[in-house]
Amino acid sequence: MYTLKLGLIREGKVPPDKRVPFSPAQAEEIKQRFPNVNLVCQKSPSRCFSDEEYQALGIDVVKDVGDCDILMGIKEVPIDQLIPDKTYLFFSHTIKKQPYNRKLLQTILEKKIRLIDYEGLKDTQGNRLVAFGRYAGIVGAYNGLLTYGKRYKLFSLRRAFDCFDINDLKLELRKVNLPAIKIILTGAGRVGKGAMETLDTAGIRKVSAIDFLNRTYNEPVYTQLSSADYHERKNGGHFNREEFHKNPEMYTSLFTRYAQVGQLLLGGAYWNPAAPVLFTREDMLAPEFKLKVIADITCDINGSIPSTKRASTIPDPFYDYDPMTDSVLPPFSHENHITTMAVDNLPCELPRSASDEFGRDLIDRILRPLLIKDTGGVIRRGTVCADGKLTKEFKYLQDYVNGK
Repeated sequence: MYTLKLGLIREGKVPPDKRVPFSPAQAEEIKQRFPNVNLVCQKSPSRCFSDEEYQALGIDVVKDVGDCDILMGIKEVPIDQLIPDKTYLFFSHTIKKQPYNRKLLQTILEKKIRLIDYEGLKDTQGNRLVAFGRYAGIVGAYNGLLTYGKRYKLFSLRRAFDCFDINDLKLELRKVNLPAIKIILTGAGRVGKGAMETLDTAGIRKVSAIDFLNRTYNEPVYTQLSSADYHERKNGGHFNREEFHKNPEMYTSLFTRYAQVGQLLLGGAYWNPAAPVLFTREDMLAPEFKLKVIADITCDINGSIPSTKRASTIPDPFYDYDPMTDSVLPPFSHENHITTMAVDNLPCELPRSASDEFGRDLIDRILRPLLIKDTGGVIRRGTVCADGKLTKEFKYLQDYVNGK
C-alpha cells in the first residue's frame, strides 16, 4: 500500500508561534485512523508540546522533513525554508492581498508549491471549517477584564499565557471582582462566543440591549450586540442583514448610545471597511462618552475603533490612547485616557488548548478529504495555487502577484 508522509513543521517565523496543527494525542490518533499515513514531527524547541511528548506516543521526531508529501504548520513559512513541489497547509495571510506577503506567494508559485490556506477551507455556504476564533475571544475577554482590574486596582489576574490551559484560566476567573459596571460585547461569531464564554465563567450576567441602555444594576452586567443593535438605515426603514453585509455604506452607526452607559468594550465583531465605524475620535471627546477600557479583540488597526492605533504584543499588551491629541501613550498614565488592549495573536496565549481544538476540527473536517478523497470540494476551495498557477477560486490574486 502507498504510504503518504505527513510532516508537522517547526514554526520558522520570528518570534515563533507555539501553536501546532495537532497535539501529540491527535498525532497518535491520526496514525491509528489513517494506516496509510506516516506522520512525523520536525524537531522544535519552541512549540507548546515538547518533542518528548510526541516521542512518548510513538511519533517520530525528525530534523529534516524534506521527504514528506504534505507539510502542515500554523504561521507563514519563511521564504528561504519553502521546499519546492510540496503540499503545504498554513495561514499564508495572502488571500486578502496583504502587501507584506506578496513575495511569499510569488515564491510559492515559483517553487510550484500546492498551497492550502486554512482560512480558505470552507463549507458550501462559505463558513470556515477550521479557525482559532473561539480562543481569540476567550483570551481577549480575559485580557479585557484583566486590563479593567489593573487600571482601577480592583483585582489581579495571572496573564493568560501563565495559565497551563483553558481550565486553569477559568479557575483564575474566580478572582474577578467588579463593581456594577456595564460591559459591551460586539460580535456573534466564533470570537463573540468565546468572549461570552469568559464573561459567563466570570459570573457576569448577560442582559438585553434594551435593558442595558435603560436599566440600572447593582452588579456587573454585559450585553452582546449584533449589527442590528447599533446600525440604522440612512434613508429609514428596518435593518436588513443581507443588505447590510452587501452594502454597509447604506447604514450609519448608533453605537455611541451604548458608549454613553458602558465602561468596558470587548470588540469581537468583524468590520468591513465600507461600513461605518463604531464611533469617532470626536465622539470620544464628548463628556457623555463613558468607555475607559477597550479590548479590541479583532485588532483592526485604524479601523472601527479609533483608539486601536497599533497592535500590542503579548509581553506588552496595554497602551493608553489620548483622544485629545490622537496619540498613544504609556498605559494607565491618566484618568482621561482610554486604556487599550489590542494583541493581534491572542490564541497564542493558550497554545495547548487552542491547538487541541484546532487539531480536532482538522481531524474531523479536513483530513479525510485531504488524505483520501475530496468529494465535497473542501480542499479544492481552500487551495490557493498548484503547479505554479493560481486556482480558479483565487484568480483574483493575479494582480496582487503581479505587483499591481
